[in-house]
Amino acid sequence: MFEDITKVVLVTDLDGTLLTSEKKITEADFQAIRRFRDLGGRFTVATGRTVQTFEQYRAMLDINMPVIMYNGAGIYDYEKKRFMYTRPLPNEAKSYAEDVLGSMEGLGGEVLRTDGTYVFRNTDYQKLHVKLCNIVPNYCELSEIPDGDWLKVLFAMAPEDVPYLEMLARNKHYSGVGFVRTADILYEMLPEGVSKGAALAKYRELEGMEDCTFVAVGDFDNDIEMLTEADLGACPSNAEDSVKSKADLVLDNSNDTGAIEELIGRIIEKNKD
Repeated sequence: MFEDITKVVLVTDLDGTLLTSEKKITEADFQAIRRFRDLGGRFTVATGRTVQTFEQYRAMLDINMPVIMYNGAGIYDYEKKRFMYTRPLPNEAKSYAEDVLGSMEGLGGEVLRTDGTYVFRNTDYQKLHVKLCNIVPNYCELSEIPDGDWLKVLFAMAPEDVPYLEMLARNKHYSGVGFVRTADILYEMLPEGVSKGAALAKYRELEGMEDCTFVAVGDFDNDIEMLTEADLGACPSNAEDSVKSKADLVLDNSNDTGAIEELIGRIIEKNKD
């Protein structure tokens, strides 16, 4: 599987995996990524973030591969400055979001389109999310957000409220969409069938990806399908138990102590065998 490191593609989740609890990249992980690429390995990221909000990390890591974004609703090539793949929400997503807001008090929320982020309910938890992601969104009413190119709708709330929204979404049976928990305070509406795993399957079809071995690493529920789609799925020690149960490899280190460095070290050792 790892005989030719130039055919190995490492795809990592961002928050909780590559980024520390302080939203930084450890020097050990940074140097390991550089070493992996110097040996010919290919490195990229799968994230829920937008083209705009991921740019700072793309520049820092000098990523020259397409990036899986919006939790799988898009694949963007920064070098070509265009999407290689998108799967937008149906037009009914606006009415679904309005229905959710009417059914549950205290929700914050935003819509992520290809042209940016639109905050339609700016609660304290929504403000926290904006601060953590270091974004400058557009603020407007849900009804004012332009139609089309909606790649996901994000709802922010207290952690204890997430189970209620999960139950609400199941009981509503909204057509053409799916929901996934992406953090303790976040629950997202995505196009039906969209996930990081489905996007990774599309990634395999991109030019130059033929016969590649894909290694994926992530820590949260929205990473599970990506881990199972990959040839090798790994998770850091801080991953949710649900993720650990699906991973091929549970790393000894966490996102704060060099999980990516450990994984790259194991890939390189396999390549030597």
